[in-house]
Amino acid sequence: MKKNRSGMSIGIGIGIGIGTAIGVVTGDIGLWIAVGVAIGAGVGTTLTQQSTKKDNDDEPGKSS
Repeated sequence: MKKNRSGMSIGIGIGIGIGTAIGVVTGDIGLWIAVGVAIGAGVGTTLTQQSTKKDNDDEPGKSS
């Protein structure tokens, strides 16, 4: 079974972007980039799990 990591990279990338934007506005970039990475990792993990579950449901003869 192939592991899909694209959800994690997309989540972290979006988190860094949002964290940077908030950090520039508030003047505390370091804090908000870290918060963005943490939230992005959580979102990415969720996307990866949903993708894996969907892939497993598509395989015939596979029981969960």
